[in-house]
This record gives sequence, structure tokens and C-alpha cells, in this order.
Amino acid sequence: MCLKVHILNKKKIINDPVYGFITIPSDLVYDLIQHPYVQRLRYIKQLGMTHLVYPGALHTRFHHALGAMHLMSLALDTIKSKGQAISYQEEEAVTIAILLHDIGHGPFSHALEHTIVDGVSHEHISTLLMDNLNREFDGRLGLALDIFNKRYHKKFLYQLVSGQLDLDRMDYLNRDSFFTGVSEGVISFDRIIKMLDVVDDQLVVEEKGIYSIEKFLIARRLMYWQVYLHKTVIAAEQMLVKILERAKELSGEGRNLFASPCFSYFLKNSISREEFKNDPRNIERFTKLDDNDIFTSIKVWVNDEDLILSTLCSHLISRNLYQVEITNDPPSIEKINDLADKVTDEYEISDDDTSYFVFTDTIKNKAYSVGDGSIKILMKDGSIQDIAKASDNSNLEALARTVQKYILCYIKELKNVN
Repeated sequence: MCLKVHILNKKKIINDPVYGFITIPSDLVYDLIQHPYVQRLRYIKQLGMTHLVYPGALHTRFHHALGAMHLMSLALDTIKSKGQAISYQEEEAVTIAILLHDIGHGPFSHALEHTIVDGVSHEHISTLLMDNLNREFDGRLGLALDIFNKRYHKKFLYQLVSGQLDLDRMDYLNRDSFFTGVSEGVISFDRIIKMLDVVDDQLVVEEKGIYSIEKFLIARRLMYWQVYLHKTVIAAEQMLVKILERAKELSGEGRNLFASPCFSYFLKNSISREEFKNDPRNIERFTKLDDNDIFTSIKVWVNDEDLILSTLCSHLISRNLYQVEITNDPPSIEKINDLADKVTDEYEISDDDTSYFVFTDTIKNKAYSVGDGSIKILMKDGSIQDIAKASDNSNLEALARTVQKYILCYIKELKNVN
């Protein structure tokens, strides 16, 4: 006989290395955290391949979801203390929205978006999964979905979930800085939260918090160059992308590559946004994937008969990554062609396949966007100003400019080929 255990107290306490003790605020939030959709995030690293550069960067998207949820509770307490009316239902809904904001991320996150589920963003999958959860929980996530999808009339609630000063960014900067050890990413999250307020349904920051906001924006820019767009991180993630591209190409040609059943399904099929929405089996297959599926296959593919796939996999496993050159101007066509010629001579592969060993791309960094959704400062005279105007730091204008750089990637063995 199977006994069903009823948990009376679901307001559990979790010990988080970044913030200390985190409290689960309600029974519904507890049940959502326990759901397989959310538990899956335990097995998806927050920073993909970044641990190959910063060994401590092994934290997961589950960590991040809990951290963002905790910061949301702090922000709501601050805003309510300043006289803003927020009902219990709204508080629970916006907490659920931030908890589930990354639920649609797949294994190695952005690498998967560009290959296995090409053209289907994690935001779109997050919405589909939240719709599923809403049905499973008898419509109790309706308000959370309205906030998440910008349909609710209180705009500031959505801004707490997704904006230029949202709790998502605040947690990932703090958490990624903690686990990588990159001190440039440390932000005064507690002071920023204490300075939050709402004016005319817009999230604002009191003027005395302006220097903490400046530091937040500068930290974000530095974390992009030093962590997220570090050239060795780029090398590892590009190699993973090329491995998945090759595996998908071979599968499309009829090869049965070693893979878990759900991973094999996505290798053999290109699933569109409509197919994700209209066939619930696709989204369920997606929720069965995590980092383990991908990396287990890569370990086996090291011995695959395909030269390109086995070479790239063995390089990734041994951390023999692409050579990456980052420049302000596009690399010369002559240099690219010279490297491509070396590939065809060394590996005896077709011209069409050289792009697995030599290729170019671009990277972009923009810490702040002026305009709709920008960070608003509540001045002492009661006026509202954009941070770029309110600040006396001229560097903020530079942060609002998109910096684009060019990358040239090639396997390191080519450096020794004459």
C-alpha cells in the first residue's frame, strides 16, 4: 500500500552561500519548487562552459532562481514599507514570476538555443511551461502569467521581474561574481533594494542610491568582458555549438548517434515554435534534457567514426579549445582563407566543412539602454530623471553604447602548420 505524505509546514528555510538563509514564502511556491520542471534546473549550470576558465563557476540555474526569489521578497518589503499597496495575491504572483523566469533554459542554455532548438528562445519555452503549470495547479498561476507577460496593470511588478534593474540581473551579477571570484561584479544589492520606490506605477530609485546604480551598471559591463565574453569562455561555448551542429547534421543524414532518447529526438528533428506549442510531447521531451545528456554524448562521440565530430569532442574533453582572436575590425579575408586552406590540407575534409575548424563571428556588449524601461531616479525635488541624465558620471553615456567586436576562431593545431 502506498502512503501519501502530507507536508504540513512548507515554509522551509534554505541555506544559500550568497545570502544566507532563504525562506520559501508560501505553500504554492514550495510546490512549484518541488515540481520536476524546476528541479531540472539543478542539473543545468548557470554559466555553461565558464567553469573551464573559473573553476568555481559550477552553480546552477536552480541556485539563481532561488536567489532571485529571495531578492524579490526583500524588494517587496521595501516597496510596501514606503506606502505602496501590494496585495498578498500580487506578492505571491510576482514571486512565482521571478522564480520561474528561467524555467525554459535548456542544457548549456544559449549554446542549445542556437543549435538543437534553433529559433525557439528560452523565454518562449518558459511561457509554455508556465502555461502547463497553470493548468496543473488549477489556474493559480494566472496572475503570475499576467505579470510575466506584461498584461497586468501594475507595470512596476513586471519591471521587478524583467527590466534594466530587475532582481534577475541583481542576483546573477552577485552570484556569478561570488562563484567565479571576479570581484569586479560585486554590487551593493542590499542598498539598491533599500532605495527602491514606485512613482506613477514606475519603479524608481531614490537619488541617494545613484552611486550604487552607477556601480551596478559598471559591474555589469565588466562582468561581460571578464566573464561572459572572456575569450576562453567564447572558445569553449563555440566548440560546444559546433559539436551540436555537427551532431545534428549527421543525424539529419540518417546517422544514429549515441544519445539519450529525448536528446536523440531533438538531434533528428527540427522543432518550430508552433510545434512546441501545438504538440505537448515536444515540451515534455525538452524538460527531460539537462547538461548530463549533452556531456555524456560528447564523451562517447570522442570515438565516433566522423572525423569532425570526434576531433571537436576530444578537443573539448581535453580542454584543447579553439584559438580565439578578438579584434575591433573584421579579420582579413586572406587570413581566413589561409587558415581554411590549412584545414583542408591537414584534415582532408571538404571546403564546406572547414567552417567547423575555422570561422568568424561577432560579440556585443551593452550595459545600459536609454529609453523605454530605463532606470529612473527619484530626485530630491520629486522629479524623475533617467540615470544617464541624473548621474554626473560621464562613463554612463559610454555604457549606453553597443560595443561590437569581431572574433576569429580556429583549432590551435593550425598555428603549427606551414
